[in-house]
Parts: sequence; C-alpha cells; structure tokens
Amino acid sequence: MKESLRAIFAGDLEIDEVNEMLDHWCKRASRSRLSSFIRLSKTIRTHRDGILASVILGVSNGRVEGLNTKVRSIIARSYGFHSAKATLALVMLACGPIDLKLPYERASLST
Repeated sequence: MKESLRAIFAGDLEIDEVNEMLDHWCKRASRSRLSSFIRLSKTIRTHRDGILASVILGVSNGRVEGLNTKVRSIIARSYGFHSAKATLALVMLACGPIDLKLPYERASLST
C-alpha cells in the first residue's frame, strides 16, 4: 500500500486520475485494520484539497527544508562566535542574495 500511495504522487498522472486513486487508496487503507494506515487515510481526507492543489501546482516544501538544514548546520558551526551578528552574517553570506567573486574570478578592468 505504501508503494501504491507513492505512485500516486510520482507526478505523471492527471488530476482526475490522482483524485480517483486517492479515493481508492483511502478506502483500502480504512479497511486494512492497520492503525497507521487508518490514521493516514483520515489525514488525507481532511487535507484533500491541499494535497490536490500540491499535485496540480507541483510544489513541495523540499527547498524550505533544505534551507532550514543548511541554516542549522551553519549555526552549529558558529558555536563559540562572540555575537549573534556574526552568525547572522555567516547565514546571509551562505544563503542570502550576496554574490561574492574571488579575485581570480573577477573580470579584469584593464581589458
């Protein structure tokens, strides 16, 4: 059942097919007598509109989770800095819109 649910979200189905397959999966999960699948089917039914919108738009929270992991890693490395400003500066340098070029990467002004 886990693999059939994963196939629904693979991204290669039309929204009508996803809707139909979710209905079928939720019915099977409710009858499975496995508490985790029953709870998941209730959650899917509760958040069905959001799930279908996610499938239509093709968005996920993967980028946000990746950024959170990167920031947490930087914070862990900055343990012992004297101020929070230094940590924030390091986060902005690594994750922010700052684009630094090393001297050998810069274009020569004389040409």
